[in-house]
Amino acid sequence: MPTFRKSPPELVSRFDELASLAGHADRKQMFGYPTCVLNGNMFMGLHEDSLILRLAGVDRAEFLSRYDAALFEPMPGRPMKEYVVVPPALAGDDEVDDWVRRSLAYAEQLPPKKGKKQT
Repeated sequence: MPTFRKSPPELVSRFDELASLAGHADRKQMFGYPTCVLNGNMFMGLHEDSLILRLAGVDRAEFLSRYDAALFEPMPGRPMKEYVVVPPALAGDDEVDDWVRRSLAYAEQLPPKKGKKQT
């Protein structure tokens, strides 16, 4: 498994601010990075020096074209097709708040993930 860099403290702090927009979501760590999860579905998180958001198809297409952004690809050749990388300048701007809300709204529409069976 590849070794990932830690997120910069200022990005973690910004993530904490944005996570407050999704008050009823659960906060979890995934591969050592903070994420927001709703009904078992991750919709926002950090990976190295990037903020990532899960967006519905129409929102994702708009985001990718508007910001000349990219799909999230944690390992080369392995994109997570519903996730986008938020450009650094946008991550620090209030404009990203709307995209976080859209990401949360999309997660609210997804079916809950079933928990792992206890043995």
